[in-house]
Amino acid sequence: MKKHNFGAGPAVLPQEALDNAAKAVLDFEGMGISLLTCSHRTKEFQAVMDETVALFKELLHLPDNYHVVLVGGGASTQFYMVPFNLLEKKAGYVNTGVWAKKALKEAQGFGEVVTVASSEDKNFSYIPKGFDIPTDLDYLHITTNNTIFGTEYHQDIDSPVPLVADMSSDILSRPIDVTKYALIYGGAQKNLAPAGVTFAIVRDDILGKVSRHIPTMIDYRTHINEGSMFNTPPVFPIYVMRDTLRWIKNLGGVEKMYQINQAKAQLIYDEIDRNSLFKGTVAVDDRSLMNICFVPSDGHEDLYDAFMKFSKSKGMVGLKGHRLVGGFRASTYNALPMESAQALVECTQEFEKMHA
Repeated sequence: MKKHNFGAGPAVLPQEALDNAAKAVLDFEGMGISLLTCSHRTKEFQAVMDETVALFKELLHLPDNYHVVLVGGGASTQFYMVPFNLLEKKAGYVNTGVWAKKALKEAQGFGEVVTVASSEDKNFSYIPKGFDIPTDLDYLHITTNNTIFGTEYHQDIDSPVPLVADMSSDILSRPIDVTKYALIYGGAQKNLAPAGVTFAIVRDDILGKVSRHIPTMIDYRTHINEGSMFNTPPVFPIYVMRDTLRWIKNLGGVEKMYQINQAKAQLIYDEIDRNSLFKGTVAVDDRSLMNICFVPSDGHEDLYDAFMKFSKSKGMVGLKGHRLVGGFRASTYNALPMESAQALVECTQEFEKMHA
């Protein structure tokens, strides 16, 4: 039976990237040794690193004053790496969920941190809008897609201070105007690669402005100057990232990826809105294209276990919602095929006929 992977991360990846990675694990670039045992200092891997960075720049239309950094540690390391490098006196955070709160907490150890806006009052079921941004901030931090609660920014916001964004779960899923951001970062295990590599897109003018000592490994300038090769980089995830970026480019770039993602999400959201057994959990205007959260409709709460069992029998994987929301979560990241979205719709329709 074909499996449809709706897991929130580590998540589905393009099949061709997986196939190439499997071959490289056995024999990398005809060298007769595995990618896993190849020195990162070889010209063969340097070519992989160079192409990965170049594709990132091409797909996101990065100006020359932006740098791509690829390091380990996950987005959770970036939660403190950002304030270590940028926070001198005061930073602002928009609180839209668990990961935004974690980032805010880490920053509090480096200076004054204010919550500029929050959606916690309604269990993070919407994206705050129309709030004032203090002009005395060193930076404003947002989390563009909230994997647990299923909300997402659909436009780049205008900020009078440097804008920092955690884009772990929606990077390259929709067009963005990079010039509105001073720094973008994220873990790669949603849309780009296996867990283990983290990307940071850094505008060069925001660095070197804090008075504190920055440890070498935590200083973005270290990795910019060393081409992300200061220490051994996460070789295998970067290799898969390169092939995923190739796949996006060959598909037609981020603009085409966005069209596909809109169509997948709309297909599923339309079914949730139509189906008498389910309902969405967030404000319609703020629904995520990447993480579609839904629960049993009123009066049908007792069908949760039955649907989990039924969907599993139909090949659905990873539909269990986060404990803070409950219900179900269908993560529709870039590499999830339209076929899987259609299969989920057919699954819910069949389930409705059995229980409505």
